[in-house]
Amino acid sequence: MHILLGLLGSIITILYMLDRLGIDLGGMNPFYWRRRRAWAKKYEGDPIYSVEDPIEVAAILIVGVARLDGDMSAEQKRVAQGQFESVFSMDARAASQLLGSASHLLGAPQIIDTQLDGLIEKNKSLLSQDQSKSMIKMMHAVAEAGGQPTASQRTYINKLESQFSVPEKSEGPWA
Repeated sequence: MHILLGLLGSIITILYMLDRLGIDLGGMNPFYWRRRRAWAKKYEGDPIYSVEDPIEVAAILIVGVARLDGDMSAEQKRVAQGQFESVFSMDARAASQLLGSASHLLGAPQIIDTQLDGLIEKNKSLLSQDQSKSMIKMMHAVAEAGGQPTASQRTYINKLESQFSVPEKSEGPWA
């Protein structure tokens, strides 16, 4: 027992002396370390993966399909904004803001495929079957706005149709 008390006294004395010398011992706290790592992960991560609203997820996927081959055309933007207004029951200003935020979150066109795949995997359970069907219809409308959809747009929409065949979750399409 006297050996254990001597050891604890030595450890406490060493820690106290290190603290008095100005060495920060707060990093030794595992709860502080975990909180700091979680914050750094959130800060350094892609903001697209923090989206949890089904309407915003659908808007990002719709704009992403339009931007698979580059920037959106003016016709695609007009059709997307019109779809947001009619299907999501938004006014013109809110639909324009949703379109702008979805476009901004997508970022560089070189990584849209990986961003959309990660977004789908993370938020697949958020959308009901009615919502996913509605989203696929909007994707078709936006992809066909400037003519025929490209091959990459068609394959991506088909991929989404197969991934979003989930059992129904809620009563209304966007309730």
